[in-house]
Amino acid sequence: MLDAALKSQLKTYLVRITLPVELIASVDASDSAKELIEVLADIAGMSDKISLRSDGIDARKPSFEIRRSGTDIAVQFAGIPLGHEFTSLVLALLQVGGHPPKAEQALIEQIQQLDGEYQFETYFSLSCHNCPDVVQALNLMSVLNPRIRHVAIDGALYQAEVEQRQVMAVPMVYLNGEVFASGRMSLEEIVAKLDTGAAAREASQLSGKPAFDVLVVGGGPAGSAAAIYAARKGIRTGVVAERFGGQVLDTLSIENFISVRETEGPKLATALEQHVKDYDVEVMNLQRAEKLIPATETAHGYTEVQLANGASLKARTVIVSTGARWRQMNVPGENEYRNRGVAYCPHCDGPLFKGKRVAVIGGGNSGVEAAIDLAGIVSHVTLIEFDSKLRADEVLQRKLHSLPNVTIIVSALSTEVQGDGQRVTSLVYKDRSDDSVHSIELEGIFVQIGLLPNTEWLKGSVELSPRGEIVINDRCETSVPGVFAAGDATTVPYKQIIIAMGEGAKASLSAFDHLIRHAAPTQAA
Repeated sequence: MLDAALKSQLKTYLVRITLPVELIASVDASDSAKELIEVLADIAGMSDKISLRSDGIDARKPSFEIRRSGTDIAVQFAGIPLGHEFTSLVLALLQVGGHPPKAEQALIEQIQQLDGEYQFETYFSLSCHNCPDVVQALNLMSVLNPRIRHVAIDGALYQAEVEQRQVMAVPMVYLNGEVFASGRMSLEEIVAKLDTGAAAREASQLSGKPAFDVLVVGGGPAGSAAAIYAARKGIRTGVVAERFGGQVLDTLSIENFISVRETEGPKLATALEQHVKDYDVEVMNLQRAEKLIPATETAHGYTEVQLANGASLKARTVIVSTGARWRQMNVPGENEYRNRGVAYCPHCDGPLFKGKRVAVIGGGNSGVEAAIDLAGIVSHVTLIEFDSKLRADEVLQRKLHSLPNVTIIVSALSTEVQGDGQRVTSLVYKDRSDDSVHSIELEGIFVQIGLLPNTEWLKGSVELSPRGEIVINDRCETSVPGVFAAGDATTVPYKQIIIAMGEGAKASLSAFDHLIRHAAPTQAA
């Protein structure tokens, strides 16, 4: 079942298994079950440490458990974890088989100390690039703590469950039968949500840190570049980020990062984080900045960044690189039905709408690409564009017009998302040419209308453009001395990963120039 390339790749990893592992399959007479047994047989045949049984009694069929022989340590998959989940399968085999996890020791101990009983269920899609992070995190937690159990469920294979639970977006995580979270989450985020006392402990610890020479706010491409360039100068450098990787984590295919022919956003984000950690940089993840206080307004003479958990960090210079997020329609019903029909990632959530009717909001490249992608999965796509014409590249438009199950509506203003209390049922829009109001019956809405800078927390502190972007000059200087900015949150044109990295490097060099020209505050930080 596994092709030669996958077998070769897998075999190089399985030699790291040190403890005997059982694959326990629960199967029926379906084609999917036969396929699963073939995959598991291939895996078991690659290592004398792995055995296969097909006498599992789990209610979900096909499914299988990866169990450390003679113990309760196990992870479970309901489905065949190939595609984006192949890495999750490999890691589960290694971790159950005794290979040590790549996680901070303090985090491992925090997981082991979690009290209570936790039964997690994660619905994933094989095409979802956000799902593996969640699946792998919960799998690891179930290996480290016997009170934690986890089953990863292929939503496309278990459509009845998806319909019953009204899962409209992946990854979707249930804890003890109740919705726990949706969307990408890191191991640190999941643990922080379970360990309710962690935020207060962390706030106290952060506030006690001495002042940084350079404090980077944001951990995307711009922030990573800024941190590396600062650390290479041998100065005290810190990065505070809500989620390291930023918007890149939500990007599927990247083909314009020069010297790298093709990669995926999560892979690039992982590489960025690792590169930063190769230097003497203090990374403070899962921290949201809420206020910036310029040095001229503080008693200690340092610029201060206040965080959502109550902590406060001080620095001689600050580089803001908080990036941007998906822009919302901001119409009634959008937030109410978010992840219940309103979605923002066609690659992740598209398979959940197989055979259904959907709309795509936005006629730029992202919107048209989404419509083309979805047209191969859903029964019908309606593309809604505010302008009088589509703005996507001509080659994409030609492809879109060739598809028989796509309707294009221009000069349309979306005004309301309607639903039955559980899920989306229709989209209301106004025809801008005659102000007439129309309603489209559908089950899903994919919003693809660009990005919004994450700068609300800076209002009143630094100059912002009418679009909310941080106003900078050619040296990445803001309106506040000692505060610099880089990346998609700024007025720099062309929001591209490679441009953001260059701007981050420039901002860091400008910050260093500021440091050598201005004396440090004389008061203790």
